[in-house]
Amino acid sequence: MRLLSLQGKLTFVLALIAFAAAALALLLQRWLADTSLSLLLLGLLLAIAVPLAARALTARSTALFRALAGSVTSFRDGDFSFSIATDQRDELAELVQAHNELGRVLRDERQALFQRELLLDTVVQNTPTAIVLVEPNGHVVYANLAARQLLNGGRPLQGLAFATVVAESPKAFAQAVADGGDALFTVALEGEDETFHFSERSFKLQGRLHHMYLLKRMTRELSRQEVATWKKVIRVISHELNNSLAPISSLAHSGRVLSAKGDSARLGPVFDTIEDRARHLHGFIHGYAEFAKLPQPRLDSVPWRSVLDAIARQFPGIRVDAAPATPGWFDRVQIEQVLINLVKNAHEAGGPVEEISVAVIQRAGETRIEVRDRGSGMSEAVLANALLPFYSTKRSGSGLGLALAREIAEAHGGRIVLANRDGGGLCVTLVLPR
Repeated sequence: MRLLSLQGKLTFVLALIAFAAAALALLLQRWLADTSLSLLLLGLLLAIAVPLAARALTARSTALFRALAGSVTSFRDGDFSFSIATDQRDELAELVQAHNELGRVLRDERQALFQRELLLDTVVQNTPTAIVLVEPNGHVVYANLAARQLLNGGRPLQGLAFATVVAESPKAFAQAVADGGDALFTVALEGEDETFHFSERSFKLQGRLHHMYLLKRMTRELSRQEVATWKKVIRVISHELNNSLAPISSLAHSGRVLSAKGDSARLGPVFDTIEDRARHLHGFIHGYAEFAKLPQPRLDSVPWRSVLDAIARQFPGIRVDAAPATPGWFDRVQIEQVLINLVKNAHEAGGPVEEISVAVIQRAGETRIEVRDRGSGMSEAVLANALLPFYSTKRSGSGLGLALAREIAEAHGGRIVLANRDGGGLCVTLVLPR
C-alpha cells in the first residue's frame, strides 16, 4: 500500500481520527467525571469534526471529478481541446493523466482525419468526373465542380431537387438517369457532340440509402480507342490480303508463262491454289462482315432440348447433359452460332473429344450454358484478352469467334465468362438473363 495513494491517505486520516477521539474521550472523562455526558459530548464533537475533515480530505478530488465530468462532456460534443492539471500523486492523478493522453490522441486523430477529408475533397472537387450525391428524399447533398459546370451553369447544386436538375438537362441525360445502371450518351456542347459515360451507384450513409451519379467525358478516350482499333483492323486486313494476294499474283504470272508454253497439264494445280487462296480470302472478309452487321436478336421461347440435340448432331462424340424442362428466351439462330463457335474452340484445344461437354444450368434470374473441355486451357494474359476483337493465339485465326460470341451475349443482356478448370482445360460460360 503506497503512502500517497487514496487508500494510504484514508487509512492515515481514519487512524488520526480514532486516536484523537480516544484522547478526547479520556480528557472529557477526567474533566467531567461522568461517562454518559462524556460520550454525548464526544459524539457531538465527532459529528461536527468528521464531516469537516471528510470535506477537507475530498475537496481536491471532488474538484478533479467535476473537471473530468465536464471534459468528458466536451469530448462527447466533439471538443477535444480540454486537458486537466493536477499536482496529486495518487490513483486520481493517474486517471487525469490517462484522460489527458486520450484527449491528445483524439486531437491528433481528428487533425489527421481533417487533413484526409481536405485531401479527399480537393481530389473529388478537381476530378474531371462529375459527381452528384442525392439523399433519399431526392435532394442533392453534394456536387463537385465538374457537376456544377455540366448541370447548373457553375452554380451550387446542394439543396436542389435532383428531379428538377434532370428535367432542365438534355434529354439524353434524363433518359440515362431513368434507365439507371451504366450507359453512354451523346449531347451537343458548344456546337460539338460530346460523349459521356453515365453510372449510378447506391449505398447507405448514416443508415439511409443514398444515390451517387457519375458523369465522365469519354469523347477523347473513345476517339483514341477508335483510332487504335482502326489501325489494328487495317493491319490485320492488310496482313491477310497480302498473304492471299501475293501467292495469287505469283501464281497468275506462272499460269501465264505455262499457258504461253502450252503446258496445260501443269495449269491445274496453279488454278487450284488460286481458287483455295480466293476462298480463304472470301471467308475472311465474310467473317468481318458478319461481325460488323450483327442484327438485333429476335427473342422467342426455345426448348433447350432441341438446341442441345442440334449441337450434338454437328459434333458427334461430345457429351450433352440433360436439358432443363423450362424453355429459354433468346434468338435461336444467334445462340446456336455462339455454341457452335465455343464447341469448335473446345475441339481445337487439343483435349479428348469425349471430355467436351455442354450443360445448361438454370438459376434464379439467369441461365448458364457451360462448354467444358480438357485441353490446354489459357494463360492469364490470354484470358484477359480472349474476348477482344482481332485477338487470336491461332496462326490462322481471325480473332472474331469469341468476340462475336460476346457481342451476341451482350445483345441478349448477358455475358461470356472464361475460366480455367481444375485438372486442366477451360470452361466457357454463356450467361443469359431469364
